[in-house]
Amino acid sequence: MESVSDSSRLNKALRQHYLSLPQGDQCQVTYIWIDGTGEGLRNKTRTLYQEPQTIKDIPEWNFDGSSTYQSEGSNSDMYLCPVRMFRDPFTLDPNKLVLCEVLKYNRIPAETNLRFSCNKVMEQIKDHCIWFGMEQEYTLLGIRGQPFGWPVNGFPGPQGPYYCGVGADSAYGRDIVECHYKACLYAGVNIYGTNAEVMPSQWEFQVGPCEGIEMGDHLWVARFILHRVCEDFGVVATLDPKPMKGNWNGAGCHTNVSTKEMRGEGGLEYIEQAIEKLSKRHAEHIRVYDPHGGQDNMRRLTGLHETSNINDFSSGVANRGASIRVPRQVGEEKRGYFEDRRPSANCDPYAVTEAIARTCLPEEVEEEEEEE
Repeated sequence: MESVSDSSRLNKALRQHYLSLPQGDQCQVTYIWIDGTGEGLRNKTRTLYQEPQTIKDIPEWNFDGSSTYQSEGSNSDMYLCPVRMFRDPFTLDPNKLVLCEVLKYNRIPAETNLRFSCNKVMEQIKDHCIWFGMEQEYTLLGIRGQPFGWPVNGFPGPQGPYYCGVGADSAYGRDIVECHYKACLYAGVNIYGTNAEVMPSQWEFQVGPCEGIEMGDHLWVARFILHRVCEDFGVVATLDPKPMKGNWNGAGCHTNVSTKEMRGEGGLEYIEQAIEKLSKRHAEHIRVYDPHGGQDNMRRLTGLHETSNINDFSSGVANRGASIRVPRQVGEEKRGYFEDRRPSANCDPYAVTEAIARTCLPEEVEEEEEEE
């Protein structure tokens, strides 16, 4: 078995003694933000002297952006602006996790603060009650980078028994998955479910349905909780869309989408209209569906391993080899949602949901932009 971190071997019973000490009326608030890579998460904690009841009770803070790839040392202070609050599943009530937007010294959004523009678009189309559900795939690695549970100098058996598998020879790292699930429920993350994926040591959790900007907020905090749970267990969760070369599945973040029109009677017509619009902007979407302008997805979207080819747009009912899948039940009921299977596991959900909203509801967004 691949090794775990030294920190995970520390005495957890001793740690629990300190975590259980009373803290009076004071509250620990952990501020979470996206760093300059657009993929990494950072956090730091401060004391408030009473439990915050709403996000407005949590003050802005700042940090050194030169140490997070977000500024130069000569002008490094950046603002943390709280936007959504969750319960803290690690230090427990009354403590909080708080997702933040990052602003520069002049209060302009940082380059990797994609929430700012996404939120503007979601406000413009809010009458359509757009819902998203995102399926976050990830792979568990040992501390040296080998998939967790894989032979040190070899490979496990070929894909087949691992998807939704059970048993020590099929499911690698279930303890981590179950702890993450419970932690998300405690925190208030809108987690929908979880399952083992096709490649051994690969798992998935789903978040949603979430309306508008909530999708990105809840997925980013679910990712933070995943990394923290893995830290406790001494392993690493990677969102690399193709962590292992060869005949192994990659990792995506399939995105399910519906508007109130799609969910209503005869909604299939609106779904088909959205797919037609998406077909005309395939290249634009590929550029924002991973943090590196499509370079990450080139390794994953090959037309093999339940993916479409990155260069071609396709759609179909119950077709997991298409860019856009319409679930069979939706085809039968003539209403519901569609699944965009192109986003990579390491995508920014704000970029993905904003792109989908702009493409599927362009008239609404353009009208608002013209007014500005």
